[in-house]
Amino acid sequence: MTDSIDTARASADPLITDPRVTDPRQDLLAFATRGADTRVDLVGMERAALEAALVELGLPQFRTGQIWHWLYHRGATDFADMTTLAKPLRTRLAEVFRMSRPAVVTRQDSGDGTIKWLLRFADGNEAETVFIPEEDRGTLCLSSQVGCTLSCTFCHTGTQRLVRNLTPAEIVGQVMVALDHLNGFPTAQRDRRLTNLVFMGMGEPLYNLDNVVSALRVIMDGEGLSLSKRRITLSTSGVVPMMARCGEEAGVNLAISLHGTTDDIRDELVPINRKWPIAELLDACRAYPGVNNARRITFEYVMLKGVNDSVDDARRLVRLIDGIPAKINLIPFNPWPGTAYECSDDDTIERFAQVMLKAGYASPVRAPRGRDILAACGQLKSESVTLNKRERRAAEAAE
Repeated sequence: MTDSIDTARASADPLITDPRVTDPRQDLLAFATRGADTRVDLVGMERAALEAALVELGLPQFRTGQIWHWLYHRGATDFADMTTLAKPLRTRLAEVFRMSRPAVVTRQDSGDGTIKWLLRFADGNEAETVFIPEEDRGTLCLSSQVGCTLSCTFCHTGTQRLVRNLTPAEIVGQVMVALDHLNGFPTAQRDRRLTNLVFMGMGEPLYNLDNVVSALRVIMDGEGLSLSKRRITLSTSGVVPMMARCGEEAGVNLAISLHGTTDDIRDELVPINRKWPIAELLDACRAYPGVNNARRITFEYVMLKGVNDSVDDARRLVRLIDGIPAKINLIPFNPWPGTAYECSDDDTIERFAQVMLKAGYASPVRAPRGRDILAACGQLKSESVTLNKRERRAAEAAE
């Protein structure tokens, strides 16, 4: 293949991972398990990369729009379905390209309508994606990494070591799997069930910002998946140096996993606070591009019994966020096997909420969804693990 298509392949290859991943050993397993299909994956490829790959194949530029339409608006999974293209062209495309989806390992349906998918990627790693239906919207909770490096003590995902970043194809693929199951294609439906996206699943999206932004360019394209940036929220635990860039390049809504009002408590709950403490985090919030009263920052605050739920904590929170256009999501703690934390009782949560309301901040209490299938906030976890020495040697031998 020529340089352009090789570049396109690299952008979609599950072996190409963000340099910020601290444990790259999983790439060896990916090499050993990726299989013989070396065709370039079109899913997750930005328009410019798609156009370059098609032009390199000798196709005119206008084919880009046609294939983009079939791929993202119509949700095609087979080139044979692209009936506006001549049959010989469809055959040629299938020889060079593929249109992959993550494999659905399991689908679990909660009694409250929440759906959780365990998805397996080409290298055998897995992540979870959750759809949360509500009366006026349907929200898909996306993962940005396999595992997580942050080790937040109240979060089930935090007990799983970081394996690797997800590629743009794997992030976009989560949306496409959900749309497949929700009859969401073609995407231009007035009553579409999937209306909102939140990066609140597995991983820290700002540690995978290049791939997240690339995926968002595909997701937000008005001629494809067509989800507005106003309906997309990215949640971070506080990677301060990346926040401004997120606002500038993605332009999506920002949510902050705060969970504590003193550095001592937040150091325990969200260890990244030891690197970028509360004062630095809130300064970055005040400087977030585009923040205003119509586009407020959401502060997520999990309610932990006897840890961070006092009236004093609530009053301190009011003082901390003074001057930031904000709302506060109070999240009743969702238990998971082995946790030492308990959820605050209803009266305590109500007292906390009243302090926020009197100070002029919207402070809805998030209704737990999908608890019966471990799909609620902080409960996601896959079984993917980093390689041990024996597995690493086996993978190396496969080369």
